[in-house]
Amino acid sequence: MQAQTITLVQHSWQQVAGIAPQAAALFYQNLFEADPSLKTLFKGDMTAQGKKLMHMIGAAVGKLNELDTLVPILQQLGARHVAYGVEDVHYQTVGGALLKTLQQGLGPAFTPEVNAAWAEVYGVMADVMITSAAAAKQTVR
Repeated sequence: MQAQTITLVQHSWQQVAGIAPQAAALFYQNLFEADPSLKTLFKGDMTAQGKKLMHMIGAAVGKLNELDTLVPILQQLGARHVAYGVEDVHYQTVGGALLKTLQQGLGPAFTPEVNAAWAEVYGVMADVMITSAAAAKQTVR
């Protein structure tokens, strides 16, 4: 990842972090609109789940300059998601919901450059998690 990509993502996340509860609610609204069947993967308090999501994204965004630290965390997360019933195709749906949420939350600050930066970063993260999930599925068999 280029430094400019990381800077765009980190700067835009600072803006979203200020509206984290609303962003989390928007994210899940967008996610469930895109694929209502995903509701069954979430158990418990969605407000608490939203807090966890915002914390996780913030932590990941903060570690974009430290990939040696971030990648193992994403690998563990991807492996854990197998037990939750997450399938590879869900990552695309989540990515779409994330970008839509960022567009809604950032408004005019969600420029084509910011969109491209987030799409790249999410794509890299999702690829790491998908690869880890596939390895976890192989060890279960």
